[in-house]
Amino acid sequence: MKTSMAKDNSASFALKYGPWALVTGASRGLGAEFARQLAAKGLNLVLAARSEDQLKELAQALEREYNITVKIIAIDLSREDILDIIKKTTDSLEIGLLVNNAGLSKVGPFLNMSADYLLTQFHTNARAALILTRYFGEKMAAKGRGGIIFLSSGSALHGSPFCANYSGTKAYNLMLAESLWAEWKPLGIDTLGFIVGLTRTPGMEANEPKPNMFVPLGRPEKVVSHVLKALGKKPSAADGIRNRLGYKIFNIAPRSFSIGILGKSMNAMFGPFNKNKKK
Repeated sequence: MKTSMAKDNSASFALKYGPWALVTGASRGLGAEFARQLAAKGLNLVLAARSEDQLKELAQALEREYNITVKIIAIDLSREDILDIIKKTTDSLEIGLLVNNAGLSKVGPFLNMSADYLLTQFHTNARAALILTRYFGEKMAAKGRGGIIFLSSGSALHGSPFCANYSGTKAYNLMLAESLWAEWKPLGIDTLGFIVGLTRTPGMEANEPKPNMFVPLGRPEKVVSHVLKALGKKPSAADGIRNRLGYKIFNIAPRSFSIGILGKSMNAMFGPFNKNKKK
């Protein structure tokens, strides 16, 4: 009975958001998990990321296991010409689902990061999502159906010391998703801004977080499952009971208090960043 229901749900999902999905940042972490779970629902995939070798390996595994077609695009999404490159692969396909997952999330004092890195982060996290959403959103509107997912973060809800630029890009993604949710609902397009908590991904591990019993790292498979279940039901959602409770408390508290606590938490988990302390 459960197997039959799962097949029905997958068929319904593929009918609404298929036959192709484009996933950015798909070579590892949450992006690779999106690829796996969408493949299990029967969607063909276009996977975009910087690492061609990792994309090839993932594509071959998914094609073998799920009997779908996977195309890959090795691309740095901070480039100026990303749409021209992506269109070469996707213009012959019907993209029914766009997952704006790609993101750079380096933690540290703002002034320790170069201007070039900050612009690369901005272009990857925000500009690429804008360009792809505008292009594929128009195509979805013409078909009268589709879905676009924006991966956001708890840092989007308040200023977050030691990830200031990242926080700004994720706030942009969240606001764009929520705004388009109402604007595009009559067009048959579902948008979702998903607030991801700290999750055990290669990008997060690279920041070397210290163990914290109060802020456990989430599992990619659980996060992605929650995202796909929330799509089409609400403008935004957040993962994890502890995270949702924390966000509610921070929304009630004065912003200066919330931002101060976030700064101390980031310093404890990823620091110490003593250079930014007043003498």
